[in-house]
Amino acid sequence: MDINTLLSQLSTEEYCYFTTTGRVSGRPHEIEIWFGSHDSTLYLLSGSGTSSDWVKNLRKTPAVTVRIAEQTFTGTARIMTDKKEERMARYLLAEKYQEWEEGKTLSQWARTALPVAIDMKSLVAE
Repeated sequence: MDINTLLSQLSTEEYCYFTTTGRVSGRPHEIEIWFGSHDSTLYLLSGSGTSSDWVKNLRKTPAVTVRIAEQTFTGTARIMTDKKEERMARYLLAEKYQEWEEGKTLSQWARTALPVAIDMKSLVAE
């Protein structure tokens, strides 16, 4: 099964478990976080912006792992700079977690949180 199909099937899961490499310690750091997916990319929003440890970690080492349900993936994280992709990600997460619908205003979190994309590379064999 390809990554796009698998991520589509997992998109209704509540959380993903995102692991970065500590920028100082070099040890893995896992967080539980809301996510959205589109094609082979996962989207996260950092409510604390660039001050979140996980954002600081991925800026130093963008290679990450993500676990959703029983599936683990490798990927490369990046701070989004493309405005069209950023807008899509904000609405995707607001719709999934905040019951956003066409015509409603995005919440402050959905409007202002730092958008992060993870380009999924491969499925890790269990």
